[in-house]
Parts: sequence; structure tokens; C-alpha cells
Amino acid sequence: MAEIEANGITQYYDIQGDGPPLLLVAGMGGTANYWAEQVAYFSKSRTVISYDQRGTGRSSHEPVASIEQLRDDLLALLDELGIDSVDYLGHSTGGNIAQIIAIENPERLRKLVIYASTTHGDAYRSKVWRVRRSILENQGPELYGDMTSLMLYPPDWISVNSELLEKQQASQVAMLAPVPVMTSRIEAVQAFDRRAQLAGISVPTLVVCACDDHQTPAYFSAALADAIPGADYRLLDYGGHACSRTVPDIFNEIVEDFFAI
Repeated sequence: MAEIEANGITQYYDIQGDGPPLLLVAGMGGTANYWAEQVAYFSKSRTVISYDQRGTGRSSHEPVASIEQLRDDLLALLDELGIDSVDYLGHSTGGNIAQIIAIENPERLRKLVIYASTTHGDAYRSKVWRVRRSILENQGPELYGDMTSLMLYPPDWISVNSELLEKQQASQVAMLAPVPVMTSRIEAVQAFDRRAQLAGISVPTLVVCACDDHQTPAYFSAALADAIPGADYRLLDYGGHACSRTVPDIFNEIVEDFFAI
């Protein structure tokens, strides 16, 4: 665990393991903590890099202007670490960042997994974020944490794993940036739209989502897989928006098989 200055901000990052580099890029929460199961699994055979994005966790709590800015932050971090290209696993917002890199900086990617992500901020997502943002602004971070968990996990998983989830949620809430910074991240995600350029992606790509994802419904992933030439598509029967956490064994095997080819 360390910090580095890159693209004008302090960025927290973590590197575990040894072998070909694998980059893990989280969603709206934006922190390295999201990937505990994947770090433990993949660091046995790979150099696993995770980090906290601008406006999250232990990195600078600066407002986010755009997903393009988050891309710039990430490439600056990799440059500072001396890493030219990576296998990339991006969740939700991390999948939006991945699309920009695949379109504009494909030489930085060997292979790409876009997991539970979106093509753009449509009417459904506008309603989701209107509710989540209102809770954050008017009812506080604890209730926002509850709503986040409801959007990430299947109901039965929440029930069975309540003790673990409460600890994870408390940790994440404690690291939330000020409300204006968080809302800037929401606005950046909703403004993102690279649909017109997806057909130009040449990086080998796997798109993964779960049927019961209510935060980024599977129709987004289907559209990504249809638009990106040669993309593979895996739709899980169960797992919610955070299937890397709810069914990690299944998820890790799918990802490992793709990167191993």
C-alpha cells in the first residue's frame, strides 16, 4: 500500500503478487478495497494493481470533471509505476474508463474485461442516480451506504452475509468524500457516452454481467458485447451488481480463463 503523485493528485495504490500485470478498476465507490477476493486469487500468479480513484478513499478528494479525467489519472499512475500495458478488469465506472482507453489508448491494454458496466446514462439510470443522489444529499452517508448495498447485492446474499456486509459498508462509508465530490462522480458517469466509437475497439474483450443486476441491468452489457467486434459475453444467472463478491469462485474462473488464452 502506497501513495504517489500522478496527474496533479495524490493517488493511493496497492500492488500484490508477481507475474503478468493485472489492473483492477472499481466502480462508483472507486476504491481498491472492492477487490479483496480478486487480489487474493490472482496475486498467486500475477502482479495485481488496484487503486483508489480521484474523489474516493485514500486518494485526493477532488471533484471529477469527466470519465476522461479518470482515464488520464489512471494512465498517469501506470506511467509513474513504469507499467506499459496490462490485462484490465473494470467494474461499472471502471468499465466506462476501460472503454475510453480501448478506443484512444489501446496499446495500454493486452486484454479487457468489462464487468457490470454501461454504455451511457439512460432513463433508467437517471432514475437510479436521482434517488441515490437525493439520499446522499439529504439523508446522509449511512443511509446512502444502505442504498448502495441494496443496489449491489441480491436480497438473499444480504440476508446470509449481513455481518460481513455491515463491516464492509461501515468501512466504505467512513472513506466517502464530501457530498459535492461524490455528486461530481455521479454526474461524470451519467454524462459518459462512447457508443459511436465502440465498433472501433480492437482489444480482445470479455463482457460479464449478472441477470439480477439492478444497478447496471444486463441490457447494457448485451449492447456492449454486440457493439465491440469479437467480444465474448457471459451472463451469470445470479450475483447482482457485485457478482465478483457474491459468487467470486465462478467470477474468478471466468476471468482467469479469458486472460489465459
